[in-house]
Order: sequence, then C-alpha cells, then structure tokens
Amino acid sequence: MTGCAGLLLAAGEGSRFGAPKALVALGGELLVDRGARVLADGGCSPVVVVLGACAAEVVARAGLDRAVVVVNDEWPEGIGSSLRVGLRALADLGADRVVVALADQPRVSPDVVRRLVDHPSSTAAVVASYGGRHGNPVRLDASVWPDVAALASGDVGARAWMRAHPETVQAVACDDLGSDDDIDTPQDLTRLEEGEPMEPKA
Repeated sequence: MTGCAGLLLAAGEGSRFGAPKALVALGGELLVDRGARVLADGGCSPVVVVLGACAAEVVARAGLDRAVVVVNDEWPEGIGSSLRVGLRALADLGADRVVVALADQPRVSPDVVRRLVDHPSSTAAVVASYGGRHGNPVRLDASVWPDVAALASGDVGARAWMRAHPETVQAVACDDLGSDDDIDTPQDLTRLEEGEPMEPKA
C-alpha cells in the first residue's frame, strides 16, 4: 500500500459534553461522519475509524460504509488506547503512514489534512501548528508506530512520543486553513454553530 491512510479517533463517551461526541450533529452531519469525510477528502485512503462508547449506536446511525471501523473495548482508558488500536489496524492493512485526527475538532478542514499528506518532509512526524503551537492532525510514518504506541497512555496519544523526539517532528503552519478547536461542552458547540471564537487552548 502506498499513499497515506487516515485514522479518526472517535471512541470517547463525551463525559463533559454529556454524550459521545461521535453522535453529535453539526450542520446536519454527525461529527464522526464529518471527521471520516475530512480525512478522505484530504487525500487519505483507507480511513480507519476507532469507536468505543456506544459503538453499536454509532455504527447504526453513522454513514461509515467507506471507512474501516474498529472498536476499542478499552476506550475508558483514554485516547491512548484508541491510538494503539488504530495503529494496529493500520499495520494489519499494510499502511506506511497515517494522518491521525480527532472527531471533536470540526474546524480541521480537508485542506489541513491535504497539507500534511502532501508535505515533502522526510521526518517521521509532520504536525499541524496554529499560532506556533503544535496541534492536530499529525502525520506519522509507520516506522515509529510501535514507539508511539508504547508511549500512548491515558489521555495522551502521539504527543508523548513527539515531545520525546522533537528532532523528528516537522511543524507545518495551518492557521490559514482551519484550527483544532475542540468541542468539549454543549456551550462549545453553540459557539461553533454561531461562529464565535472557541475557548483558547492552554
């Protein structure tokens, strides 16, 4: 397999939101469907979607026919466990690199994904940056997936590995194409729908 796969992490229960964010609708589209579409439209194939909380309901309601869906039974452990499950699935599919995105960041556009997919850097990781801050998505070469998975734990995904290996990370400014503002609460969703600024990231 050549090219770049996509990995959407959508397994959480959305404790602060009050419901799994994969099932949250924005503009008539579920966030899980939007995330999978953004990865595909950005040039990723195949697209793997990791589900967890309410997985059966998500499968029943979402339109993920063109995605490879895997279920993380250990989703309560946090996003790190979903990243590990997703990377294992991608390794089984023979992918050689992947763009990892989160379902609750609907201001990440296909153009952001495409910029990472097409970036010529040979570094093991290429990460979108906003205002000089490393954010999401991130492109990871298969050569480092075992090490990334080994450090992914709790609510920390690829960030732990990138912090430990800064020399292998290339930041790519994406401020002009979108942002990685995330939806944590119903108030965040309202701000997004009304076009208001989101709460700044720490």
